[in-house]
Amino acid sequence: MILDIIRNKATRLFIILGGFFIANALIAEFIGVKIFSLERTLGIAPLNLHLFGGDFSFNLTAGVLLWPVVFIMTDIINEYYGQKGVKFLSYLTAGLISFAFLLFFFAIRLTPADWWVGSKANAGVNDMQAAYGAVFGQGLWIIIGSLTAFLIGQILDVLVFHKIKSITGEKAIWARATGSTLVSQLIDSFVVLGIAFYVGPTLDPSNGTPWTLSMLLSIGTGNYIYKFVVAIVMTPIIYAVHGVIEKYLGHDLAAQMKRAAMQR
Repeated sequence: MILDIIRNKATRLFIILGGFFIANALIAEFIGVKIFSLERTLGIAPLNLHLFGGDFSFNLTAGVLLWPVVFIMTDIINEYYGQKGVKFLSYLTAGLISFAFLLFFFAIRLTPADWWVGSKANAGVNDMQAAYGAVFGQGLWIIIGSLTAFLIGQILDVLVFHKIKSITGEKAIWARATGSTLVSQLIDSFVVLGIAFYVGPTLDPSNGTPWTLSMLLSIGTGNYIYKFVVAIVMTPIIYAVHGVIEKYLGHDLAAQMKRAAMQR
């Protein structure tokens, strides 16, 4: 029975796409605590443009490296499995992210071995317990912001995708895939930062000093510009993935799944 399920091409494809979707979302959440300079990473000087009342440069959360992939995966899943398929994976992913943060919470509070605390002193890390807690112990508001932005972004992506497809039909894959990603990422880029670093610390000062509005707009804009460019650049990849899936499923099964997806 189990082998029959796995042999089913549509089911196997859903497992593969869903696994890749969940893995990328989890990794993006965990690496997102780091803010990096895109310009310096590329070996160029920061822009330092006067914008939003301060200097604007591309200081991005590391999670932006993977979130465009997550939202493009959303569109591919949406194409063949419809809104219910995307929502199922989105809720499952949100639950798994929450579960992971809960495990981190307890893991951080385990009493460390004495020798382990200073084991990386030669590498410049004098307190491994403090470093472990700083990396994995994201604050409650960061978690709330991440999950809220993720779910809102997913719902918007689904709605915009189906709206565009209802107008264009099977044509213009780029329009529904890229268009839905650009809309959802605009909201996602500011919601997560606004809740995590502006609203949260304002309501609860124990979560750190609130970001200024200028800092929020600057980093949020930088994140969105990056996602915008990546979404455009990855358009040929979307067509390539569609081509691979169509070949794997076969024309008749692929067409049947896409028709059913629009009804879900």
